[in-house]
Amino acid sequence: MKLISWNVNGLRAVMKKNFMDVFNELDADFFCLQETKLQNGQIEMDLPGYYEYWNYAEKKGYSGTAIFTKHEPLSVTYGLGMEEHDQEGRVITLEYPEYYVITCYTPNSQNELKRLDYRMTWEEAFLNYLNGLKEKKPVIFCGDLNVAHENIDLKNWKTNQKNAGFTPQEREKFSILLENGYIDTFRHFYPDQEGIYSWWSYRFNARKNNAGWRIDYFVVSDDLKEKLQDAKIHTEIFGSDHCPVELDINL
Repeated sequence: MKLISWNVNGLRAVMKKNFMDVFNELDADFFCLQETKLQNGQIEMDLPGYYEYWNYAEKKGYSGTAIFTKHEPLSVTYGLGMEEHDQEGRVITLEYPEYYVITCYTPNSQNELKRLDYRMTWEEAFLNYLNGLKEKKPVIFCGDLNVAHENIDLKNWKTNQKNAGFTPQEREKFSILLENGYIDTFRHFYPDQEGIYSWWSYRFNARKNNAGWRIDYFVVSDDLKEKLQDAKIHTEIFGSDHCPVELDINL
């Protein structure tokens, strides 16, 4: 089973570049998107063989998620079931007989950490949500989680310790997540791999210089550990300021 996650930073923009080529070439069982920046009816996708699920932000041109899958789910849930967290289209959950698949676009703490306090409440709510699902069956979740967990997860870690995505608070929340019985699949396979990132600023020739951050993840509950086959970061794929990440798992 192949799962792909990609923050497309505007699906309409990347559709004009290479989205369908990438989509067809990767041929994933699940193709999860973040930051679609769409409202209902603003795009038509021709995806034969796939079921489509969309969660739109109330604010136009902002946030939003989608999942395209070859496997029809038992049920679909949008958001966390909490009004204060469900206005921005950030979560979709697909339920299957043996597991859940979730796409998530974690709120960015923003410049000057304007949303850090909100981000902390989101992190707690999302972890509680995951744990509630995990009590029932195994969980796979992916997305732009807007945090580089360890120093090796970004190029310039020394100068970014007070910046959104690498604050001690955000990194600690990710550590707590893992301590709750979850696996960062890329680090599971490549614990010491440096220089592999999933996001690069559009400024300062960051991608050309590989001055990036690894903030896009596939995370699974511990009970899927023996089923993991590989995790990949497709740094060769352009079209967004993020590149797609992949999980191969025997489900």
